[in-house]
Amino acid sequence: MSLVEGALEHSSVYRLWQAPFAEQKFAPVLANNDLRRVRRVLDVACGPGTNTQHFAQVDYLGVDFNPSYIESARRRHKRDFVVADVRNYRSAPAERFDFILANSFLHHLNTEDVLGILSHLRTLLTEDGHVHALELVMPEERSIARLLAQWDRGDFARPPEEWRTIFSKHFEPVLFEFYPLTMMGTTLWNMVYFKGKPRT
Repeated sequence: MSLVEGALEHSSVYRLWQAPFAEQKFAPVLANNDLRRVRRVLDVACGPGTNTQHFAQVDYLGVDFNPSYIESARRRHKRDFVVADVRNYRSAPAERFDFILANSFLHHLNTEDVLGILSHLRTLLTEDGHVHALELVMPEERSIARLLAQWDRGDFARPPEEWRTIFSKHFEPVLFEFYPLTMMGTTLWNMVYFKGKPRT
């Protein structure tokens, strides 16, 4: 683990790092969904509650395997948070979620693990539910965005079509949208927002 990676394991450092881009990153979710109609949210790899504020009016559960993140999230947001590997999280049919969010988590995992997690998330969704994933894209051409993606602590930023193939394995695409994270007019990261419903 590098010095930077070690620092980002601390919730306060992670929040400072995310702060300039958190709302920009979440913008496609807000633009394409009415969160007032959401009933029950599972925030996968929720970190220190980066997106919790957007779900103030709904039943919400954040899951992360970093105890420091969860402790910080509980202290700051006073909501339900659990220290767990989402692959081991189970819910009864009556407690399933109609909105599952995975924000900047899957590019830390190899493809086999990602497919396993997505398969498991299908079992946690209600019949009318959707999974929502925000993920780092590896640009094909040389650019600042490609360099920053290569430097990211997640080792599996993927090209657009690879993300499309992965998401479509277990979910029927409702929306597949690419967008940049910018600062002062410069694209620093390329992202994809995927919204999908379980394949039958």
